[in-house]
Amino acid sequence: MKGGFFATFEGGEGSGKTTQIGKLAVTLRERGHTVCLTREPGGTPAADALREILLSGRAKDLGAETEALLFAAGRRDHIEGVILPALQRGEVVLCDRFHDSTRVYQGNVGGVAPEALAVMEAATLEGVAPDLTVILDIPAEVGLRRAGLRRGDALADRFESEPKALHEQRRAAFLQIAAREPKRCVVIDANRDAEIVEADIRAAVLERIASSAENDTEAKGGVE
Repeated sequence: MKGGFFATFEGGEGSGKTTQIGKLAVTLRERGHTVCLTREPGGTPAADALREILLSGRAKDLGAETEALLFAAGRRDHIEGVILPALQRGEVVLCDRFHDSTRVYQGNVGGVAPEALAVMEAATLEGVAPDLTVILDIPAEVGLRRAGLRRGDALADRFESEPKALHEQRRAAFLQIAAREPKRCVVIDANRDAEIVEADIRAAVLERIASSAENDTEAKGGVE
């Protein structure tokens, strides 16, 4: 684990990402890993300020491309301030949403051209990419119902408040990413008991961490 391990979690509203990341962090810490929990938009004071603007809907009228630029700005600060330092310390970084959400929300569904997103990604990520992306798949109707129960009397945010059909488009877009990048992505059926979902996530992440550690050892000629 000399170079750390970076796992991102994606999926629609109410898919259980935050809950499952918290459970996974407990498991990893029990196994001796140092874990960095973070999220997007957010993760640093500057990115958290952008989160409030984006989720409140105040940036919506500026268009999907401007929203994508704001996400990219927050992501760059997040990488430099949180993700990269944690990876350099050899930690396991678990991030609730990352660049795939921008591809889906502002790209596939929002209409920002793939070429524009590619330029933003190249400038923002600078080679920092997930070792594993867990996509929690759930029907939009089920996810939105869960999200409503979770927030209670609070108002739905900018994205939760959109039509169910749009959420289904996003679900399909996440699955398309998984199909294009099967080595990086694993799809977990989140429309099941939380304990079963947790077990599947744990198995996928532990297997990938072990494989990453083996590859690091081989790259060093078997010398720790």
